[in-house]
Amino acid sequence: MPKRLRVTVAKPKKGGAVFRAPLGTPLPVSAAEALNEAFVSLGYISTDGVTNANSPESESVKAWGGDTVYTYKKEKPDTFKMTLIEALNVEVLKAVYGDSNVTGTLETGLAITANNDEQEENALVIDTILRGGILKRVVIPTAAVTAVGDVQYADESVLGYETTFTATPDDAGNTHYEYMVQPKAGGGAE
Repeated sequence: MPKRLRVTVAKPKKGGAVFRAPLGTPLPVSAAEALNEAFVSLGYISTDGVTNANSPESESVKAWGGDTVYTYKKEKPDTFKMTLIEALNVEVLKAVYGDSNVTGTLETGLAITANNDEQEENALVIDTILRGGILKRVVIPTAAVTAVGDVQYADESVLGYETTFTATPDDAGNTHYEYMVQPKAGGGAE
């Protein structure tokens, strides 16, 4: 493959790119397998897409005179930031406010409670399509909402929830997994 063909963008998978399920839901171990039915779509994401910050933070020890003599890893947060723009999607509201803080339906009346309760941890899956129809899937076994940006109610702005999910290590010590595959001929990337 020519080097230029290795350059790609990530498009959302049709029908939804970000999915959420309760902890303990069987997780996919490939880019192409069907998701467990417990995974629900969080709908449209803003044009900024999903940003994964996964950079280690380190601290340096200096000797007298200023020489760095030792550097150690302090932490390695793994976060996924996105703006959920389906403000009328009950699953989005549950992801942002917590499952137990959203009751009812739009048809019968919906109630949302904002409070200081700790957010439930969930599993997340992010499905994208790369150049040439290559499927890429990010599986986050355990994550919770750790930040929600300001919610703006305005005439010319989409009502959305800038949401940061922070991944925590699973039993194997991993915060997320990535899988990629070229779909077989005749198999769709949708």
